[in-house]
Amino acid sequence: MAESKNVTYSSLMKELQSGQFRPVYYLMGDEAYYIDKICDYIAENALQPEERDFNQTIFFGSDVSASQVADAARRYPMMAERQVVIVKEAQNLKNTEALEKYMKSPMPTTILVMCHKNGKIDGRKQGYIKAIREAGVLFESMKLRDRDLPVFIEQYVKAREASIDPKSTQMMADAIGADLSRLTSEIEKVLIGLPEGDRRITPQVVEEQIGVSKDFNGFELRDAIVNRDVLKANRIVNYFDKNPKAGSLYSFLPLLFNYFQNLMVAYYAPNRTSQESVAQWLEMRSPWAAKDYMTGMRNYTAMKTMQIISKLREIDAKSKGLDNPNTPPGELMKELIFFILH
Repeated sequence: MAESKNVTYSSLMKELQSGQFRPVYYLMGDEAYYIDKICDYIAENALQPEERDFNQTIFFGSDVSASQVADAARRYPMMAERQVVIVKEAQNLKNTEALEKYMKSPMPTTILVMCHKNGKIDGRKQGYIKAIREAGVLFESMKLRDRDLPVFIEQYVKAREASIDPKSTQMMADAIGADLSRLTSEIEKVLIGLPEGDRRITPQVVEEQIGVSKDFNGFELRDAIVNRDVLKANRIVNYFDKNPKAGSLYSFLPLLFNYFQNLMVAYYAPNRTSQESVAQWLEMRSPWAAKDYMTGMRNYTAMKTMQIISKLREIDAKSKGLDNPNTPPGELMKELIFFILH
């Protein structure tokens, strides 16, 4: 989950939804989704609709100076309890001295929201950072790791009173990736397309709505590897090689690394013959989730698992150009699958 030193997205949204607003919100980071969600919530809920014309001001960092923002923040609200000042593209503000001075004594009737995308405050501006923290909230929105995407998708779908199975979840994660704005937009498209009375997202639905093959995707490749199905795995890899948009080395490397890393941990379970014990050891939500690891321990020895993890690291490095002047991703993909299965 995206978070800062002291504040998580969930805790901040919970505070806002309870009606608690602070004088300053500095929202920064590489993941625009959380910045937009927080800013939009404040814009839509801190004021009544009839109060916004006179009490909500939106600036763009490239069009104003820090002094102009500070002056606007010092104004008193008109016929309202508070005013909201939003600065989009705050990373483009040239000089922040006036804002640092403002934040040392912010107006209690102003909510100042600074949106700084694709980066964060220069670490050398310690005085500015300290002033923001003392005045309100400094929030860093970080990109989700690929392995965290399935949980994000499940929770997002559940919040909209729908359900999604693990295969469909992984298909969406592989096809769309960690751009949360695009990912949530695609999920909404799928939800709108569900038939009335059936709120289940299935592989068939994902295939139809997003254009991802239900037979050739990262989830099916992982399944083939878990079960050591050489024919199926090679069919999928060859399909990926001819259809890079359907799947690539870069999309399934994290998926396989996460699986074999957990498989190695499973070998240390106190009772690795019990699916319930292995699930508990891996901190999984249900014994059913450990099924693939029980299968994996039958098909791969601990030594082979360690060798596969090492090979995954090697291929990952080569895919980034380290010690690899000209081998294309498709060949690296085939090399990796051959090593795993033989």
